[in-house]
Amino acid sequence: QTFTAWCNSHLRKAGTQIENIDEDFRDGLKLMLLLEVISGERLPKPERGKMRVHKINNVNKALDFIASKGVKLVSIGAEEIVDGNAKMTLGMIWTIILRFAIQDISVEETSAKEGLLLWCQRKTAPYKNVNVQNFHISWKDGLAFNALIHRHRPELIEYDKLRKDDPVTNLNNAFEVAEKYLDIPKMLDAEDIVNTARPDEKAIMTYVSSFYHAFSGAQKAETAANRICKVLAVNQENEHLMEDYEKLASDLLEWIKRTIPWLEDRSPQKTIQEMQQKLEDFRDYRRVHKPPKVQEKCQLEINFNPLQAKLRLSNRPAFMPSEGKMVSDINNGWQHLEQAEKGYEEWLLNEIRRLERLDHLAEKFRQKASIHEAWTEGKEAMLKQKDYETATLSDIKALIRKHEAFESDLAAHQDRVEQIAAIAQELNELDYYDSPSVNARCQKICDQWDVLGSLTHSRREALEKTEKQLETIDELHLEYAKRAAPFNNWMESAMEDLQDMFIVHTIEEIEGLIAAHDQFKSTLPDADKEREAILGIQREAQRIADFNSIKLSGNNPYTSVTPQIINSKWERVQQLVPKRDHALLDEQSKQQSNEHLRRQFASQANIVGPWIQTKME
Repeated sequence: QTFTAWCNSHLRKAGTQIENIDEDFRDGLKLMLLLEVISGERLPKPERGKMRVHKINNVNKALDFIASKGVKLVSIGAEEIVDGNAKMTLGMIWTIILRFAIQDISVEETSAKEGLLLWCQRKTAPYKNVNVQNFHISWKDGLAFNALIHRHRPELIEYDKLRKDDPVTNLNNAFEVAEKYLDIPKMLDAEDIVNTARPDEKAIMTYVSSFYHAFSGAQKAETAANRICKVLAVNQENEHLMEDYEKLASDLLEWIKRTIPWLEDRSPQKTIQEMQQKLEDFRDYRRVHKPPKVQEKCQLEINFNPLQAKLRLSNRPAFMPSEGKMVSDINNGWQHLEQAEKGYEEWLLNEIRRLERLDHLAEKFRQKASIHEAWTEGKEAMLKQKDYETATLSDIKALIRKHEAFESDLAAHQDRVEQIAAIAQELNELDYYDSPSVNARCQKICDQWDVLGSLTHSRREALEKTEKQLETIDELHLEYAKRAAPFNNWMESAMEDLQDMFIVHTIEEIEGLIAAHDQFKSTLPDADKEREAILGIQREAQRIADFNSIKLSGNNPYTSVTPQIINSKWERVQQLVPKRDHALLDEQSKQQSNEHLRRQFASQANIVGPWIQTKME
């Protein structure tokens, strides 16, 4: 406790302190600083590494310095101090105290411990109840400490009020006054001193030596301390500047290292909104994140040169930053950052322009595709219609004209389909993110276009074929009509003649009728052939229609004489011919009978006639 307080009484002049004496001196840094403070001399530059070898080297530098002051360090090695060996550490500190706090004390040709004891005896001699003979039990009642203070600063102690039988109060009073007014830290514990038969001599000597230095060499010590503090302050300032440089350089280089990959990232985004967000992030980087780093870089350059000048003035080695943290390294990193930044901005703008073009093309593709799909709606069903199967020739011609108009419309849309395909191709070449759906839609349009083309060709063929067939049927109907009409008239005349009443008076007349009737019958085979030919025309027209699945609507447009009428009338003619035969034969028989009677009557007239004539005369 005493040694720790003694060390801190000096280390605080350098703005630091220790908490654990066997731990805080292990790296050698505060040990070297302590020696610099109490000696007023500069030690070699400590190593800042954290490895064991660095710590051992620092402690060795301190031990070498102590040895250079003529002190023999028996059994005290750097490894024990670094390993935190408390016994060795305390022994080293006691050696330092003896050398720097006690050895130089000189009173009436006595020095060191004896000189300090003589100084205490001389200073406390006038005080009752004080008899300093040593550095242990002579100090147990606390009066000797109070006497030392009162001798030099009587205004701080009311010595007459102190009682020998109250040592704890006496001790605490001296400790508190020394700490508060003399800047001597409390190094002892009153209870420990009182309750110990023989207080620790080293502790008492250490504490008392502080009074000696505080009183006998106050001015000199103050001057030396000021000089040391000034040196330490300069050194500390330089150390802080170097530490600040290292930290600032590390932070700046780390930021550069972290930022460059971000600026070199050229991963494209799918939408303009995402790219615009990247652009906004980049602008934030330019406005918000980069300016402070520019200032840090400038500050590094501004601090570096003055720091080197200060080190030269202090006869200190030039500051060499850690590897990779030189100003040139930072400038190189910064230049790389600027190049990446420039390339990144150009890439962002180009990518946004590309996405804008892609969006424009994609919208154009969607519009053209929508228009085309709306136009094609229902076209397949229309082309698959078989309305021509029930159409008339005039209907077919109208359908063909309508189909020709559709073909013209289809041809006009060919350009739009080609544009849609070209836009889809361009979107693929520009790596449009939704190319799969564009390609699928384009393929569907092209496939449908091929189907429409095929259906259009098929419908034209069907219409033209149907037109040719209907034209053939129409010609047959016309031929039928041309031959059916006179044949129908012939049959009507024949039926009229066969049913005509006849009146004859002679056999010659009936025989003339019979001859004319026989002549008529001789024409019937030819008439029947004509009938069959006419009916054959109708059958051919129907065969063509049936074979080609043409549903003929209604009767022959050129005549009302149907095959049924022809057959019906022909059957009637066939029925009337035998009846006419019977009628003529009956009449012939009748005329023959009449002729016989006339002949008989004529012969009788030749006989009677002369008689009558005679009578008349």
